[in-house]
Amino acid sequence: MQSLKQVARRLKKETYAVYLASTDPRVPWYARILAGLTVAYAFSPIDLIPDFIPILGYLDDLIIVPLGIWLVLKMIPPQVLAECREKAAAEIEREKPINRAAAAIIIVIWIGLGILAAISIKQIFKH
Repeated sequence: MQSLKQVARRLKKETYAVYLASTDPRVPWYARILAGLTVAYAFSPIDLIPDFIPILGYLDDLIIVPLGIWLVLKMIPPQVLAECREKAAAEIEREKPINRAAAAIIIVIWIGLGILAAISIKQIFKH
């Protein structure tokens, strides 16, 4: 049986491989979108259920992220997935992967969602 540390390490590698696959043109567009959303959620400080809520706060991270990664992995062509896993493993061994472009995209997505929410709330109270 794998230790919790091994599972966390594997999840980290798979998440990075999914990120790499999200930028690969050989991956279907719908898989790239789901991959991007899954990675954004995994690295986002904002959760559907805040972490300070006992048990439920961490339960969404334990279910949503692995489920999203599992779904995306099923959609990625096997050859592309193997290449992305190799790249992810090499990058993680070399150093911690840092991607400022991915961070910027995540920030833009959350700002966009916030603007859409504000517009929707404004329209609801306007009527």
